[in-house]
Amino acid sequence: MYHTVSYAFRNDDASIMTVDSVGWQNVSHPEYRCSSDARPDSGHVVFQYTLSGQGYLDIGGQTFSLSKGHALVVKVDDEHCYYYKEEGKQPWEFVWINIRGEEASRIWNLVIEKEGHVISRNADSPLIQELWNIIRLINQEKVTDRYRLSVQVYQWLLTLVQSSRDAEKDIGALSVNAIEKCKRFLRDNYASPITLDLLAQHCEINKHYLCRLFQRSEQTSPLAYLKDRRIEAALTMLRTTELPISLIGQKCGFESPSYFGKVFRQYMSMSPTEYRLNKLEFPYEAIYYE
Repeated sequence: MYHTVSYAFRNDDASIMTVDSVGWQNVSHPEYRCSSDARPDSGHVVFQYTLSGQGYLDIGGQTFSLSKGHALVVKVDDEHCYYYKEEGKQPWEFVWINIRGEEASRIWNLVIEKEGHVISRNADSPLIQELWNIIRLINQEKVTDRYRLSVQVYQWLLTLVQSSRDAEKDIGALSVNAIEKCKRFLRDNYASPITLDLLAQHCEINKHYLCRLFQRSEQTSPLAYLKDRRIEAALTMLRTTELPISLIGQKCGFESPSYFGKVFRQYMSMSPTEYRLNKLEFPYEAIYYE
């Protein structure tokens, strides 16, 4: 039939998000079916990653195959069914985690909106390795405290969100190198006059293509990224030096004091002078926009 190594946690604490169940399973019989209309765990979310073999997911009027390297991402309250139907063939081997808590449901919405109900990840990716780590903590270190498990789940969910965003902006290794080269140049030379032509020349890439790549990767333009770095530098200088404001604007790459003041107000809703004096509300030596 099938063999299971799994762990479940039962308590009445609804104040935190944590693990309901997690484990590894090896299915070899078509009787294995998980249907939303037969589940008692309303409000939960499920992630199930195929290690080998193949399963299937019916959701939204479509059927998706769950082959090696693919995971289903479903909310228990959404109508669906995932199952195995390859009797006599390779078993369906997978790891899964079932999470309860409103924050998990919110993150599921973000991932499903970006990637759908079936996502692809490598077995050695941080997302899958961290899931194995949760299983290891329970299995080997006997961690069962719901608060410690909650910390692990939050960390895993952040990895899921990050990997989902990375998958959305997947642009290939060469393009990633070009974007990193561009960002490094902007960070190192924010005080200098920089144009798209100069930036494209440095990165050895067409400026229009560079802008498209940068927008896809960073969800902003190269010049907007540059402006963020200039404002970050100005905020630090205003708080950590006694330099005149006009000189700070110049050192941060702004072409005139009036333009510096205009851009600064767009970010902080106050003038550079007001920010320098307003240490109670903004007691920070630095503010970052990445």
